[in-house]
Amino acid sequence: MLKNYITIAFRNLFRHKAYSAINIAGLAIGIAACLLILQYVAFELSYDDFHVKNERIYRIKQDRYNKGQLSTEWAAGPFAAANSFKEAFPEIEDYVKLVRAEQQVVDKGGEPYKIEKVYYASGSFFKVFSFPLLAGDPKTVLAEPHSMAISETQAKALFGSANPIGKTLNLNNKEAFKITGVFKDIPNNSHLKTDVLLSYATFLTYFKDGSPETAWQWDGCLSYLLLRQGTDPLKLQSKFPSVVDKLAGAEHKQYNSSATYTLQPLKDIHLYSHYMMEAEANGDGKTVYLLLGIAFFIVVIAWVNYINLATARAVTRAKEVGIRKVVGSERKQLVFQFLLESALLNIMAVVIAILLMIAIIPLFNQLSGQHLTLTLFTKGYFWLTFISLLLLGILFSGIYPAFVLSGFKPIKVLKGKITSTAEGAFLRKSLVVFQFAISLFLLIGTFTVFNQIQYMRKQALGLTIDQTLVVNGPLVRNDSTFKNQMESFKQELLQNTSIKGVAASTTVPGQPVNWNAGGIRLIGQGEGEGKQYRVIGVDYGFMDVYGLKLIAGRTFSKDHGTDPKAVIFNKKAIEQLGFTKPQEAIGKQIEFWGETYTVVGVTENFHQQSLREAYEPLIIRLIPESRDYFSIRINSDQAASSITLVKAKWDRFFPGNTFEHFFLDQHFNDQYKADQRFGHVFTFFSLLAILVACLGLFGLASFTTIQRTKEIGIRKVLGASVIGILRLLYKEFAYLLIISFIISIPVAWYASNEWLQSYAFRVDIHWSYFAFPFIIVLLIALLTVSYQSLKAALSNPVNSLRTE
Repeated sequence: MLKNYITIAFRNLFRHKAYSAINIAGLAIGIAACLLILQYVAFELSYDDFHVKNERIYRIKQDRYNKGQLSTEWAAGPFAAANSFKEAFPEIEDYVKLVRAEQQVVDKGGEPYKIEKVYYASGSFFKVFSFPLLAGDPKTVLAEPHSMAISETQAKALFGSANPIGKTLNLNNKEAFKITGVFKDIPNNSHLKTDVLLSYATFLTYFKDGSPETAWQWDGCLSYLLLRQGTDPLKLQSKFPSVVDKLAGAEHKQYNSSATYTLQPLKDIHLYSHYMMEAEANGDGKTVYLLLGIAFFIVVIAWVNYINLATARAVTRAKEVGIRKVVGSERKQLVFQFLLESALLNIMAVVIAILLMIAIIPLFNQLSGQHLTLTLFTKGYFWLTFISLLLLGILFSGIYPAFVLSGFKPIKVLKGKITSTAEGAFLRKSLVVFQFAISLFLLIGTFTVFNQIQYMRKQALGLTIDQTLVVNGPLVRNDSTFKNQMESFKQELLQNTSIKGVAASTTVPGQPVNWNAGGIRLIGQGEGEGKQYRVIGVDYGFMDVYGLKLIAGRTFSKDHGTDPKAVIFNKKAIEQLGFTKPQEAIGKQIEFWGETYTVVGVTENFHQQSLREAYEPLIIRLIPESRDYFSIRINSDQAASSITLVKAKWDRFFPGNTFEHFFLDQHFNDQYKADQRFGHVFTFFSLLAILVACLGLFGLASFTTIQRTKEIGIRKVLGASVIGILRLLYKEFAYLLIISFIISIPVAWYASNEWLQSYAFRVDIHWSYFAFPFIIVLLIALLTVSYQSLKAALSNPVNSLRTE
């Protein structure tokens, strides 16, 4: 019987090639899309799962409050937290401290070689985290001052095949560090990536007057705790306030501030942590699970196609079922037969889906910015998911048609009394509505994402970033002569007509301002009135180079000898200071870390970062020797020659440094890459969903048209026009799409509105975001059914009336 079932299955498959091709293509595309998304989701969810102790590792998150209001959320908190908690609570087995170091330059064969990702790390780093050491003892590798561990890639780049252990590197021509370890390159699915680790013991030697180990008001330390087996993190976390109050309570009361400390599971950091001083830009959990939902819906649409076409074609299989029942087939045998047919179809689709996925992975990587490979096929969880998806597909797409087909009464069938039922037609129409409601939802979401990205990129920033070349500041320098070198560098550049302006600063637009200053208040106010601000250090040319708009006061000027003690606030900052009008703040003096500064100007708010972020209270402080970045305004038609000129001057004034530059407009727009990639991925899978839905619609329309062949012939004989017949055939599907549209509107509006809430500056949801997707899907759907509809409408009615 099994052989007979397989023979019949293949016979039906080849007899109805069009329907088979539609079913297989729809299922293959749906499964391929689902597998692609599952691979992406699996990668995102795999972050930090390679650490053996990952379930016991937690990062300390800090929330700072001013007068009871949350002011900042920090990934990198106070230096005193980890060691203080370890001393107070036996539940903590160990801890790791990480402090971001400046980039380093070393000599490589007479040429400067730059190392970008550098951290100071405490001695337990390799004991707590499972980053394999290729050379060195994890217990001692970072124990001593001026010791360091380097990655495998850096070891090969600097020493080739030679053993680097015991060798010395001179960093930034200042300090010599001994290499005591080499670690395997950190995998992509780690929230923490580094090329070089310097011992935290070295960092402590920089402080002669006081140790960071007791500092609760100094932020910038990433602190990780390893909890003992069986420790409840929430219970442990609830004990932190008593220690904080004991060690830092007096300082908090002095400034009318407070801080709370919570434990972030290591596994949650990548998808759910977006705070100040993150180790790197993290992912988005909402996006991951949204794509997982899309994967589910696409494959469900493909299964729905199968159900629709199988049940629609039930009448053509009725006689076969009747004869089988007459000769003794039981219903369970028929159910098994039709499930076997579903299995064969799904297996064929799965094979094609795998080939499709292999072919599409490069395109998907380009769209998503990921680096997915075929290594997924070596993972046990993939095959478990794969087999589960196949079995679910067989059951989901095959069970209902199997029971419908096996339920025909043989007497009625053999008398030719089986026709399509109202219940069956209703089911098919409902499934079509379901398919296109999902497709419209996805397309409306695509329009929303696209318009939000366009909105952010086209909005005025409040500053000028075009034609601005930014050069990373020198790392190798003589601090005693640096100020003179910098001034000479700028003056020689300005002598060239292709250079419009030069400025130095501690940060540039497109980057977060990591200088966070607390306790700032007006002279005369109590210490409890102090608040937190972000601070940008600039030289005299910064305001002009970036075209910042002054709404009160003046800019910095060398004509004012008091300007080293002057500051400029943005509008948001003077509002936080307590002024409603910018002019009121001019001339006021503030307390800034024990020194007195005068407010000489107020700028209009400007977007330091992308429009995802709200305006922050900014203080622009004059620091002429700022060295982190040089911003150079150039003539756009002389870009190449300007870069050559700048590099020549750079090599002259800052020898031994790498020349690294970027154009600021491109750098600023890089902030939107993640949003753009999400938009591309969303659009890609939305189009796939529509394609799969339209494949099913094409098959259903073809079958429906064939079923109505005789009706069409009679109507033509009675004088119906081609347009009238087309209207008749189109009308039914148009109604279904309208119902789909009505269903999708509230769901899409809610989802789009929720997604937009993560942006401080966002578009208003416009009616066109709904109308255009509906028109697009309607046109696609009508074009999909047009082939069979036109063929039927133009056919000879005589041939139609002969059709049985």
